[in-house]
Amino acid sequence: MHTALTMPAKAYARRRKQLMDMAGGDAIVIVPSAHELIRSRDTHYPFRQDSDLSYLTGFPEPDSVLVLVPGRKHGETLLFCRERDAEREAWDGPRYGPENAVDAFGLDDAYPITDLDDILPGLLEGRTRVYYHFGRDTDFDLKLIGWVNRVREMVRQGAQPPHEFLVLGHLLDELRLFKDRDELRFMQRAADISVLAHEAAMRAARPGMREYELQAEVEAVFRRFDAEPAYGSIVGAGSNACVLHYRANNAASRDGDLVLIDAGAEYRGYAADITRTFPINGRFSPAQRALHDLVGAAQAAALAQARPGLPYEAGHLAAVETLTEGLLRLGLLKGKLERNLADGSYRRFYRHKTGHWLGLDVHDVGEYRIDGESRLLEPGMVFTIEPGLYVSADDTTVEPKWRGIGIRTEDDVVIGKEGCEVLTDKLARSADEIEALMGQRRAA
Repeated sequence: MHTALTMPAKAYARRRKQLMDMAGGDAIVIVPSAHELIRSRDTHYPFRQDSDLSYLTGFPEPDSVLVLVPGRKHGETLLFCRERDAEREAWDGPRYGPENAVDAFGLDDAYPITDLDDILPGLLEGRTRVYYHFGRDTDFDLKLIGWVNRVREMVRQGAQPPHEFLVLGHLLDELRLFKDRDELRFMQRAADISVLAHEAAMRAARPGMREYELQAEVEAVFRRFDAEPAYGSIVGAGSNACVLHYRANNAASRDGDLVLIDAGAEYRGYAADITRTFPINGRFSPAQRALHDLVGAAQAAALAQARPGLPYEAGHLAAVETLTEGLLRLGLLKGKLERNLADGSYRRFYRHKTGHWLGLDVHDVGEYRIDGESRLLEPGMVFTIEPGLYVSADDTTVEPKWRGIGIRTEDDVVIGKEGCEVLTDKLARSADEIEALMGQRRAA
């Protein structure tokens, strides 16, 4: 896994062409980079490129803007970026500069970012539609309005300003929802690294360990394989596992606790997202195992619905029915199945959906519903399947043995032509598999 994957230039070119075909010959598409953000005083957060700009170019620098002008004779794909600057590069590292960006990223032309103000009005002129992410970046919104107004001022001289302003997400999100072969290689790499990371944490687990020590085991593996966390790792011991987005990661585990780890690697911008719940001492109690098995059954039920042609929502409905059935059987809910499903009483123990799209963003872009109906699954869609159960520590309506147990099992799935493939399938999932994996370290 130490050989770096590279995205071929033709993959980026293909995506830009698809987007331009969708936008049409009289459109212009404008995609600004992400900003560098101050963390404190004069230190910055690690820079992460805007996912859309990454998807269309792979260009890694801030202060850049991609402009697509379909059908333009002097070049359709233009990048504005920072110029070379020996003084700044001595501090912050090398830059491409407009002169190197064209060849390095397969573009038609590149200009200094400082020329954006002079050049963009001319590119807008004669285009009827502008595709852009309105409302994300107020400063850029205002600049764009200014450029359009400059064209409007020239109407008497025969200039034609654009008159339609369209949300870029409508086109680009649909494109990004379907992962191409190259993207799936990157997503498999992110998944493989994440699997090794979760295994490392399970092998290292000992009663009394602090949550951040387990987090360190996970994230060391990410870095070892040239990845980083795709999101803030969640490590919740005992009843902390019941907090869905638990972030503190500083409590000590106690013998008999379950630990929930929700952590995924990001490799070259692509995210994995895995959750496993395991006993810190390597052995599930009967109550923990009963709930863990139930979450596993719900995940299997959802996975059976991950096939082309079925509604996305079918997986969630299958998981909810399995969980509700099991909660009734174990006595955490009372009454009839139909009644409990209808009034949503399961929500006390399961308050989230069973998954989300996955890609360049952990919660990736793409519509879940079309015209009010759950959309049908198609090959190339990638999403998580992650049912869970969370019994509050102070829930006196249930037997004491259930209280404070939080469990989630999450895997990453890609829809194929027939069924689906689980990208994270190599990781121990059932209680028996988890105990066996954790037993290896005791034997060692």
